[in-house]
Amino acid sequence: MDQTAQTTDFFTPAEAGKAGWRSLGNRVLSCLCVGVSFLTLIPLFSIVFLVVKEGAPLLSWELFTSLPPAAGMVGGGFGNAIIGTLVMVGIGLVIAAPLGIFSAIYVNEYAPTSRLSAAVRFVAKLLTGIPSIICGVFAFAVIVLTTGQFSAYAGGVALAVLMLPTILLTSEQALLGVQSAFREASYGLGATKFQTIIRIVLPDALPAIMTGVMLAVARAAGETAPLVFTALFSQFWAQSLNEPTASLSVLIYNFSTVPFPHQIKMAWTASLVLVFLVTLTNITAQLVFRKKS
Repeated sequence: MDQTAQTTDFFTPAEAGKAGWRSLGNRVLSCLCVGVSFLTLIPLFSIVFLVVKEGAPLLSWELFTSLPPAAGMVGGGFGNAIIGTLVMVGIGLVIAAPLGIFSAIYVNEYAPTSRLSAAVRFVAKLLTGIPSIICGVFAFAVIVLTTGQFSAYAGGVALAVLMLPTILLTSEQALLGVQSAFREASYGLGATKFQTIIRIVLPDALPAIMTGVMLAVARAAGETAPLVFTALFSQFWAQSLNEPTASLSVLIYNFSTVPFPHQIKMAWTASLVLVFLVTLTNITAQLVFRKKS
């Protein structure tokens, strides 16, 4: 008698029947989960298909090198809006990434149970749920009213406020994912806490941290309301960071609400370009910062 037959002898008919039903239920639920997963992809693929279908026909090199056309006119492009988006997202990232990562290091590594850390986590979770327009109003009150003009600086600050809680919370989770054995081994070899964080913890958590940073960038790049309050818009090339600056999200909003067919088509194309830029940034970051096996 083989081992399989010997194993089945340990189960009574009733137990064998229950095991069969459990196996069947497991398969049914697995199939259901797979089916639901495919259903969630339908809206995503439909949106991407619609953006590509409506936006691709107008793609040309002129779009990336020209200024937006006047109302009712054809031709032109949105080169200034692409540059403005990259600049303001870059300003926001320069402000939010160091603050978010360093705060996560303090919260997770130095004082995980302190009242200050608990307060930081609570405030970060609250900020993730506030409407983006509130961040725009905050930057408007702090930067625009103080300087007396709309600017790329103000837009970058508004986007930084949006990105900060996402970067902080995802960085904390990335640090939590580092095995404690790595820290203990480092301490056992005589390393200090700072050396352990810099040489052991951060390199291991970096891929997950960068994933959180890219999520924050993707959210900020598509925001419109904060930039309307802070950077406004401009039909011209920006000469400095201290003046109204165009962005793709505001251009899409402006052109999609006018009754001119060419501007509406340009809004679709700008949407396609924005999706492409965000996707390219995410893929590049994943390839550069992926964990080496």
